[in-house]
Amino acid sequence: MLAANPGPMTLDGTNTWVLREPGARRSVVVDPGPALPAHLDAIAAEAGEVGVVLLTHHHADHAEAARAFAERVGCGVRALDPAYRLGAEGLGDGDVVAVDGLEIRVVGTPGHTADSLSFLLPAEGAVLTGDTVLGRGTTVVAHPDGQLGAYLGSLDRLHALAEAHEVASIWPGHGPVIVNALGALDHYLAHRQERLEQVRAAVETLQAAHRPEGIAAEELPRRVVEIVYADVDPVLWGAAELSVRAQLAYLAEPR
Repeated sequence: MLAANPGPMTLDGTNTWVLREPGARRSVVVDPGPALPAHLDAIAAEAGEVGVVLLTHHHADHAEAARAFAERVGCGVRALDPAYRLGAEGLGDGDVVAVDGLEIRVVGTPGHTADSLSFLLPAEGAVLTGDTVLGRGTTVVAHPDGQLGAYLGSLDRLHALAEAHEVASIWPGHGPVIVNALGALDHYLAHRQERLEQVRAAVETLQAAHRPEGIAAEELPRRVVEIVYADVDPVLWGAAELSVRAQLAYLAEPR
């Protein structure tokens, strides 16, 4: 169910997923999204009785309405971050959520945020990825909460599930369903490596141009954005700078 919050970072808006086993009494709602009354009314009408609300991560466009919606329908909220839970049950890698015959397996996929989770639906061969993989374009790894090393590991983990034929399609937090999960994950991994090489080359160029003293550390991320993301709408440069900071931190890590 699409929330009416379109924008440069949310694409068409936030996808709220209502999951229910055929013929079952209760639903599972994933990412109720922003606090938009019309959207919450539509979710409630579609979901009927709700067994639990699950969160892929804490960003407001996914989680803002979670507590209010859960209180409205009389269920708990399960999330990795305790601050976003309602009730005693948390949520973490390896957990299995079962509601009236529906099985959801939790896959830890940190990187976009430290608390990012994906939800595997074995019966569908599908995985709900929140913002870890988007239906269109690529996601932001926003330093310092976002960690590129963790994100690359999460992409590898999802790629392994696709290679093992456990995942065929991706149901993202923004944008359309991806029917070729393996192809999309191949693209994401290749794109990240390409960006890393571009950032590494931009740093070398900037440092060479500012010899012998070098470029000031506080100036470096924005100057890299101006080179690497020159073809991107400047309205997105703030988000791009957060990604560049994550890439610079990753490149600075000992190997």
